Amino acid sequence: MIEGPYPTRMLRAAFALATAICVGAAAAEKPAAEAPAKLLALHAATLSSEMAGRIDAIATRVGDRFRKGDVLVTFDCALPKAQLTHAQAALTEAARTYEIDRRAAAQKTNGQLELDIPATEVLKAKADLAAAETLVSRCSIAAPFAGVTVDQKIRAFEYATPGQALLDVLDDHALEVELTAPSRWLSRLRPGTAFQLAIDETGKTYPGKVVRLGGRVDGASQSVRVFGEVTAEAPELMPGMSGKAILSPP
Repeated sequence: MIEGPYPTRMLRAAFALATAICVGAAAAEKPAAEAPAKLLALHAATLSSEMAGRIDAIATRVGDRFRKGDVLVTFDCALPKAQLTHAQAALTEAARTYEIDRRAAAQKTNGQLELDIPATEVLKAKADLAAAETLVSRCSIAAPFAGVTVDQKIRAFEYATPGQALLDVLDDHALEVELTAPSRWLSRLRPGTAFQLAIDETGKTYPGKVVRLGGRVDGASQSVRVFGEVTAEAPELMPGMSGKAILSPP
């Protein structure tokens, strides 16, 4: 029988080595989970024409930035503006006639009946004015949010028709992450779940968290859409970038 401190030390070292091997093997059995991911703009829109007419000017080009409310497209609106002026004059005339008739009717016992026609003319003039104002309001298109122009589908001096797409714009500062995760992950995914986002285009990894889960599982691919956000400042990120989301083993 071997006695002394050295065998005990050797046994302890062997036990520590075996423990490390077991822990390493367990970790190897549960690698970090990965899912394809891409960046999307929270606010994006295709600006379309609401009227038929010639475009006078387009104040933005692909890559140009703009603020919310900036006028991006202006139409030639000489005719609608003339119609607006005519409608304003017609309402003024109708209102004046009604006022004269109202004063005259006040002197008669059945005078109220004589006000029906001029009152109706006032209502018609107001409706015509509202229609003319609506048409003129469509003579320019303002930015619905601050962002950048990503596509221009028409040029100045070309003729646009109602519903025709003019510009694609988006807010490139408000981004969300879309993951395509296996449906078996649903037991571990919930709002607030942390993940790491590795982006191919930048070669960097960013911290993120789950915000919401998709409403259904795709039966064919057995996957679910998961939406998250980057929780660190990353001005270099852009919509359309892709990579993978990495979750730690459970």
